[in-house]
Amino acid sequence: MRLRISPSALMIWTSPLWIALTILLSILYGAKDIDADTIWAALFQFDPGDVNHQIVRVSRLPRVIGALLIGAFLAISGALMQGMTRNYLASPSIMGVSDGAAFAITLCLVFLPGSTTMEKIAFSLIGSAVGVALVFGMASLMPRGMTPVRMAIIGTIIGTFLNSASAALAGYFQVSQSFSFWFNARLHQMDPELIRFSIPFAIVGILIALWISNSITVLSLGDDVAKGLGQRTVLVKAAAMGAVVILTGIAVAIAGKIAFVGLIIPHITRFLVGLEYKRIIPCAAILGGVFLALSDVLSRFLNYPFETPIGVVTAVFGVPFFLYLIHKKGGGRHA
Repeated sequence: MRLRISPSALMIWTSPLWIALTILLSILYGAKDIDADTIWAALFQFDPGDVNHQIVRVSRLPRVIGALLIGAFLAISGALMQGMTRNYLASPSIMGVSDGAAFAITLCLVFLPGSTTMEKIAFSLIGSAVGVALVFGMASLMPRGMTPVRMAIIGTIIGTFLNSASAALAGYFQVSQSFSFWFNARLHQMDPELIRFSIPFAIVGILIALWISNSITVLSLGDDVAKGLGQRTVLVKAAAMGAVVILTGIAVAIAGKIAFVGLIIPHITRFLVGLEYKRIIPCAAILGGVFLALSDVLSRFLNYPFETPIGVVTAVFGVPFFLYLIHKKGGGRHA
């Protein structure tokens, strides 16, 4: 009797290995190479006076943990948005969620310069909700506004407006340096405190996503089918958007805007594990985290010894993928 393991089970069971290798690569390589023995000592025999130990514990370890978490959050958000709307172009960076969060954090920097970690997270969550409400609200008022390409255009217009408003506020109130962090997503400036405070919110968002995963699978077949099967579509969509707002909001709060992860990874995940969201959500989290962390490693070598912004690396993969989706699927509405 042959034992057959599903792709999703294989991915989940082997994920500790891939995550461990990703963490090791991220800690090993950078502007300064650090050998494995030094890394081991830094983790388990920390010497505050050793510069290499400081680099590992204070910079590179929080950086890779943050990248893994952010990639997972954005991938789950993108999967939920694509399944809920049946829009193959839906993602936090295209549909205004990330832009709204970044704009709200800019307001926080301007009007609450001494804001606490929790206040930044709260502003980011509120901004995420406002951003997605603007995009979906405007799309619902336009003829055929809910089609993928039109929603992408609306999201781009609103995102550009929010970005321009943020830049204007940052320049006028002289907070441009802080503003540039949130809009360029410099992972090397990761704040471990923000990561710690974000974990409870992340747990809530992920649990909601897993709880509604079967309902999202049904919803991805269309509203009429879902209603015919007795599903309360409004409640499911509200829960899904709640999870998206939470996960994207804390991702932006941790490291700023990062595009295309939430667009690319859900499509790759569906190709690998099928169309059931109870498998897509955990597998997308794994792939998203590893993808962003490895992209961060790659960013250190594209212009060595200087670092390339992570947004440039994700765009190298994301822009061709975006154009491929439009070419392949056209302007219709597909899951």
